[in-house]
Amino acid sequence: MPRVDGDQDLLFALPLSFSRDMIAAPVPGGCVVPAQARIMALADTAIDTRRGGALRVLLGPKTVGATSGFMGVATIGAGDKISEHYHPYSEEFVYVVSGGIVALLDGVEQEVGAGHGLFIPANVRHRLMNRGESESFLVFHLGPLAPRPELGHVDTE
Repeated sequence: MPRVDGDQDLLFALPLSFSRDMIAAPVPGGCVVPAQARIMALADTAIDTRRGGALRVLLGPKTVGATSGFMGVATIGAGDKISEHYHPYSEEFVYVVSGGIVALLDGVEQEVGAGHGLFIPANVRHRLMNRGESESFLVFHLGPLAPRPELGHVDTE
């Protein structure tokens, strides 16, 4: 990576979409982030266990003021599940970091192992189950947001 000296060189090294007013102070390692960027620690998020598993929303409207969707992580213990539901307005993207799950999608089972992603279209009923002997860890993202939070998630069991 080329060495950058001074503001003018820094601006020259950034993509054209960046402007001087978007640049925050340099962070360790010499990188810069847009002034509106937010970083959330997993430890600073609430755990939601109402539907099974342990879900944490890291980046969303309530945590960082996101307006287009939300992203979080889920831990599903061996033999546990996230109950069946669907999202009328949102697509869901799931990446299995470790372990594995069986996704029941409109009644059809799909195995999703570590290192694989799952796309769930809007309005598809889905239940995520861990039939393995160890914990599964997932990253998820949903978007776009529903017009109102109470419309974004419909429980079916």
